[in-house]
Amino acid sequence: MSRLLAPLALILGAWICLAPAAPAQAHTRSESHSVWEINGPNIDLVMTVPELEVRRLSPSGPPPSDDLVKAYLTARVYPAAAGKRCALEPPVETLSATPGFRKYDFTFRCGAGDIAITSGAFFDLVASHTNFAQIQNAATGEFTEQLITRDRQTVEVTGGESGKLQSASFLDFIAMGIMHIFTGVDHMSFLLGLVLISRRLKDLMFVVTGFTIGHSLTLALAVTGVIRPHAEYIDALVALTIALIGAENIAVQTQKPVAVAAGLAVFLLGMAALKLLGLGGLPSLLLLGAALFACNYLMISGNLQDAGRLRMVITLVFGLIHGFGFAADLLQMQIPTLRLAELLVGFNLGVEIGQLTLVLAATLLVVGLSKVELALPRPIVVDVSAAFLVGLGVFWFVSRSYA
Repeated sequence: MSRLLAPLALILGAWICLAPAAPAQAHTRSESHSVWEINGPNIDLVMTVPELEVRRLSPSGPPPSDDLVKAYLTARVYPAAAGKRCALEPPVETLSATPGFRKYDFTFRCGAGDIAITSGAFFDLVASHTNFAQIQNAATGEFTEQLITRDRQTVEVTGGESGKLQSASFLDFIAMGIMHIFTGVDHMSFLLGLVLISRRLKDLMFVVTGFTIGHSLTLALAVTGVIRPHAEYIDALVALTIALIGAENIAVQTQKPVAVAAGLAVFLLGMAALKLLGLGGLPSLLLLGAALFACNYLMISGNLQDAGRLRMVITLVFGLIHGFGFAADLLQMQIPTLRLAELLVGFNLGVEIGQLTLVLAATLLVVGLSKVELALPRPIVVDVSAAFLVGLGVFWFVSRSYA
């Protein structure tokens, strides 16, 4: 089976290289949050946007000003009555927001007719962007949440066939999880590392499932408020998990876990020392803890004959980290707890479906390649792919740590 997993890793590696993503794209999903209050002809909109999304408007320059962000949102986010865009009543106000977010208040006045809301912001920058919209109709007392996506940017508020808002279904959340796998370079990079380190398909299924269990535990911790993660830390740690899984592959392949563990520990301790000198980056204690964890894990896994059981536990921990990357923005946006639970359960289920589908589909392709003797030797694939993962993970980790 290892002969099949080697070219499978090569296929996943090629997929990652060709994926349309920026070099340091964060794992956190591209998303925003809107609250619409409809009171007759008057509509009030509060738009909350993570700073990460705001920076997409000026990726190579300084952070965009509030005026630039307001102008961008005004052109793309609005209600309409009877098919006619509602008038914006200036000024657009800048509200106080949680650090890492920007919040703006819009007031619209609509004419007669059925009302629909449109949110087209950020889809021109990130096709997979999602706007979580909460809509309250004072006339009917109706309150609901909607998922606004690139393919569904307009939502009927009054009128229509049913005269009622249609909340996003559980299947919509599952679809989000599946798309997160097929469009997330972070996830595919980590999956590549799992494929490399697993010599049997059964082992691969176990570690992939352990990874998703981590996402599910994230749900429980997030909903109960036990842990409130910092998105900026999570994005960097996600990158570190990619470098770590690549380093483990190198340690196992070369049978030199001490040297690999020492190299990674020195790198992390160096970043901690720079932080103590006031050169920014992640907190020193976090870097020291990461160095201790990485060093011990590589030493243990590199000296075990069969690290399958240990690896499932470790991937569960990695799943927690990756899952928090998705949960961080949702918690800051204060989406109602019941809907958050449904969203994360569906999303995690979609992640599992996406991962297993990707692995099984690629495996079938590899079987076909093997029959025509196009499969490459495993050592070559592991060496090249693991070095690629370490380089990619370290680059993302450093760039996100000092972003």
